[in-house]
Amino acid sequence: MTSRTEIRVRYAETDQMGVAHHSAYVPWLELARVDWLKEIGLDYAEIERGGVFFPVVELYLRYRRPVHFDEVLTVAARLDELGSRRFVMSYRVFRESELIAEARTTHVPQDAQGRARRLPGGIYEVLSRAVSNET
Repeated sequence: MTSRTEIRVRYAETDQMGVAHHSAYVPWLELARVDWLKEIGLDYAEIERGGVFFPVVELYLRYRRPVHFDEVLTVAARLDELGSRRFVMSYRVFRESELIAEARTTHVPQDAQGRARRLPGGIYEVLSRAVSNET
């Protein structure tokens, strides 16, 4: 399942030339990921209250076109890979139909002490259904 999150580029996210700074994309990906989880029935805040965390352990981001203050973007997010101890999300950022950037994040589930752990069965099942809908 692919979800779509709309983002409006804020002035604070731009540099002196009015172009969105490369660092602005990371929070946009996070927002899209949290929205995607909600759409498949998982509340990330609730997951964390249950002692499970999904830190980003790897990030790939390819910028294709600049974006500017007040432009509206759409971040399409989907689950690409799923294992019991790791999952990979992919993202495509669009301005209307123009592809602006592509990204991937890898996540390793951890407990509250920062130790890697398996995904709890219920979460794994929901994620598994979401990834199987893509194939």
